[in-house]
Amino acid sequence: MPGVGVKIYSVFFKLLLRHKLQSLAAAAGGEADAAAFGVSCRPDEATAPSNPAFSAADGVASKDLHIDPNSSLSVRIFLPTPPSHPHHLHPRRASEPPPTVGAPYRGYLPHAVSSPRAAASARRRLPIIVQFHGGGFVSGSSSSAANDAFCRRVAKLCDAIVVAVGYRLAPESRYPAAFDDGVRVLRWIAKQANLAMMSRVGAGVDTFGASTVEPWIAAHGDPARCVLLGVSCGANIANFVTRKTVEDGKLFEPVKVVAQVLMYPFFIGTVPTHSEIRLANSYFYDKSTCILAWRLFLSEKEFSLDHPAANPLAPDREGPPLKCMPPTLTVIAEHDWMRDRAIAYSEELRKVNVDAPVLDYKDTVHEFATLDVFLKTPQAQACAEDIAIWMKKYISLRGHEFSY
Repeated sequence: MPGVGVKIYSVFFKLLLRHKLQSLAAAAGGEADAAAFGVSCRPDEATAPSNPAFSAADGVASKDLHIDPNSSLSVRIFLPTPPSHPHHLHPRRASEPPPTVGAPYRGYLPHAVSSPRAAASARRRLPIIVQFHGGGFVSGSSSSAANDAFCRRVAKLCDAIVVAVGYRLAPESRYPAAFDDGVRVLRWIAKQANLAMMSRVGAGVDTFGASTVEPWIAAHGDPARCVLLGVSCGANIANFVTRKTVEDGKLFEPVKVVAQVLMYPFFIGTVPTHSEIRLANSYFYDKSTCILAWRLFLSEKEFSLDHPAANPLAPDREGPPLKCMPPTLTVIAEHDWMRDRAIAYSEELRKVNVDAPVLDYKDTVHEFATLDVFLKTPQAQACAEDIAIWMKKYISLRGHEFSY
């Protein structure tokens, strides 16, 4: 069982969370305009500043980008120290030293090499992990202190670029705003890859097109090895975006989603499961408070616990068949009332021969690996390492010998 300190902290956490949700509900005063600019973070939440220099602690650099002028959608990109090839880098000369810890790094455009084949052989591309934070659709951000620390850990362990999505929050922007933002980010990554490809082959990208190229993605990212990772409600978004890529992959070319990781997904349904009954008043996120969050996310007319955003196994669900879904790793916690839904979804995937293991961590609660108070615990570290081991089966160019 969780310790006394965790239990006490959980009580105050739930009181503050319920007060926050009730305040947001009162402020919303009815229907919110989903087409509005919206917000992607709350002013009362602690954030970590981005730093485009490779940290001495983990060797990871980060920076923020606002990628949609019509909304508050933003991303924070995390780049682990890339392997250097001084004789091919641009604009740095061969005689200059490679990026060092503490030095700002802005990347380079991949058009300075003699040919596309030379470019491919000169630079090791990094897989791209698109990460969606938790917070019940109403709080959290890509730049929160906890999310920043978690993404840095994932980038380091997986040796991958992490794109943390700052999607629009409810109730200012209700469903499907957050889901649409997830799709928009993946299409933005596809655009970056296409612009970089045109630049490499000399297809004549105009000045405006060249100015929109994100150098970290263009120079180091491998869109053919993309993984979607969602935390709590972010897992719902990740699963939705994955389904969209399965439905119409051409819209996202050359991005290919090779796997997804669902960490304690925010699934729910009308008919309660055993864990929803037994753990309804569990630590940090009890069921009644989470239903209030769903009411803030879904409009009054659309509200249903069997809504496609809430229940991926609803009887009238639409979308691609489960057998078309990519490998899916599910992380669950012992004292989380949502665990049975996650297990059921994973079981349905395995029935149609999708690689869909479940990692069940004992004596843990919802968001045990991503909440700020737990980030330094052995369970949180072990969870990140386990995710990296499984993920490397699908993002490693050489393959990986470990499996579950």
